[in-house]
Amino acid sequence: MEIVNNLVPTRLLPESLLNLDTTIPGSGIVLVILVILITGALVTNILGRKLLDLWERALNKIPGFRNIYNALKKISSTVLNTSSESFRKAFLIQYPSKGIWVIAFQSGDYKGEVESIIGKDVINLFVPTTPNPTSGFFVMIPKKDAVELQMSVEEAFKLVISAGVVTPDNLKIKEKK
Repeated sequence: MEIVNNLVPTRLLPESLLNLDTTIPGSGIVLVILVILITGALVTNILGRKLLDLWERALNKIPGFRNIYNALKKISSTVLNTSSESFRKAFLIQYPSKGIWVIAFQSGDYKGEVESIIGKDVINLFVPTTPNPTSGFFVMIPKKDAVELQMSVEEAFKLVISAGVVTPDNLKIKEKK
């Protein structure tokens, strides 16, 4: 504890500020933690919002880029939103051709015109790329061609991001019904 107290200037320690005769063990650690917490709260709540608003206004002034930025912003907020219905299940599909299996995530429930053209129940899937799962491919395939995995979405993401190095404990696949 005294190591941190030695790092903090003596005039900023509580015993100097409060004119105490004795030193308080660990007062430097408490001071450092308080400064970090207060700084973090200020930056995320006040300064952080202002900087983010300023950055977004600057990006929106770039012709052509504003549409791309706003689309990416919507996509990322949807994907990263924990209360969202997107990415609620992991699937195994053959992509880009038969015999090559990849993990995909259910990305929604759009049916509409595509399902009427294909003539079968379809499932909307996002096939992420390794090691950056924010890029990938959106595919719509017949539901019968997708095998739902028992592993959680988090476990499947770990498997994709690690390129198969980090494997979940349970790699069992649900039987096709």
